[in-house]
Amino acid sequence: MEKKIEKYLIEQVENLRGLCVKVPPLFFRGFPDRIVLLPGGVIAFVEVKAPGAKPTLIQRKVHARLRLLGFRVEVLDSNESVDGFILTL
Repeated sequence: MEKKIEKYLIEQVENLRGLCVKVPPLFFRGFPDRIVLLPGGVIAFVEVKAPGAKPTLIQRKVHARLRLLGFRVEVLDSNESVDGFILTL
C-alpha cells in the first residue's frame, strides 16, 4: 500500500510541475523518503508510510532536526493525506 501512496504523491507533485526526488537510504538513516521541489523554490521533505504506520524513533529525530532547520516535513499515509499536503503547498 505504501508504494501506491508514494506513486500517487509523485503524480500529484508532477501535476504541479514539480519534482518528487527519491532519497536512497545509503548515507543517512532516518532521512525522509522524498524531497518535494516545486516552482518558486518550495522544498518539503516527505516520509511515506503504510496507512496507520508511524515513523521510527530515528526518523522522528531526523524529522525534528530538519524542522529545527526550518524545513517542512510531512508524514503521509493515505491518498487523502497526500491531497491535504498538496493543498497547502
